[in-house]
Amino acid sequence: MGGVDFYRHSLSPDILSGLGEVLQSRFLTTGPVTGEFERQFAAYLQLPEAVGVMSGTGALHLALLALGVGNGDEVITTPLSYVATAHAICYTGATPQFVDVEPDTGNIDSALLSEAITPRTKVIVPVHLYGQMCDMVAIREVADAHGLAVLEDACHAVEARCDGLQPGHTGDAACFSFYATKNLTSGEGGAVATRSSELAERLRRLRNFGVSKAVGERHGQPYEHYDVLELGWKCNMNDLQAALLLGQMEEIETRLRRREEIAQRYEAAFADLPGIGLPAVRPENRSARHLFTIWVEPSIRDDTLWRLQTMGIGVAVNYRPIHLMAYYRTRFGYQPGTFPNAEAIGQRTVTLPLYPGLTDVEVDRVIEAVRKVAC
Repeated sequence: MGGVDFYRHSLSPDILSGLGEVLQSRFLTTGPVTGEFERQFAAYLQLPEAVGVMSGTGALHLALLALGVGNGDEVITTPLSYVATAHAICYTGATPQFVDVEPDTGNIDSALLSEAITPRTKVIVPVHLYGQMCDMVAIREVADAHGLAVLEDACHAVEARCDGLQPGHTGDAACFSFYATKNLTSGEGGAVATRSSELAERLRRLRNFGVSKAVGERHGQPYEHYDVLELGWKCNMNDLQAALLLGQMEEIETRLRRREEIAQRYEAAFADLPGIGLPAVRPENRSARHLFTIWVEPSIRDDTLWRLQTMGIGVAVNYRPIHLMAYYRTRFGYQPGTFPNAEAIGQRTVTLPLYPGLTDVEVDRVIEAVRKVAC
């Protein structure tokens, strides 16, 4: 049986040609190509504003700052995500307040939100895990009842839909990652999309040291002095990243269809295997199909990972719960048993290859390997 990489990018020569054009241009940093990507990305999301930044983590961090989060505040989120979600909260000086997840999807349980709200709560950050949107209508209702902002971590969910709504339609803003393994990738990169022009304006300052007008905005104009309006960060997207992303915009839906085909083949092949569970995809949702995980018994999870690797199948774990990582246990005193659903999923998860470049033969190899391990 041949090997199957956990992930391979699909950057064609046509897409890569955009890099050469930028290298021959006047701007390598934030310039006209970044602006064009922001316009096209916002249009795809059916939102008026998108702001390109250096990473998904940077998007979350800056968006939280722009929403007024700071020292002493609390931000509600899920423990079942990559640590970047909680780290971004900590970067602001706020405290992450975790809420357990739904046992069948792994998404934050909206029914538990109200009991986690305190006078210090400022924002709710739902994570659209694996590419499936959370119950944003319910989350928005809770937020509005308590005067809270909602910031969607949509780093898995560029193409996601729920009852016709896209990321950023219900929340105050949505954050995206263009990391190397994401559905839309520039190696590193991120964006914040929002309906608020005021929020977008502040994000553009925050991504560039808090400067009143960035270099790209000043270029070609009569010289004028810039000012620094607030303490910002160095987190701006550059035109090289944007060129890679622009080249993929027309392929978003085509790539999603291929990932959906693969995911449906996996689901059909594993549905009858004893001891293997699959996260539910709700009928009202269109999943972005960023990750495909199976859930096995905790006692055999690590052995399952090892056996699949020995068969040449690339695997990962998405995710071990954040609150049980050493830093969060030490700093905040979390112990096992605090969020049982998130912990149960974290102990069972095995992530399989899922990307458009997988051939049918490779998908068959993954299926065959999983079925052998399950027997």
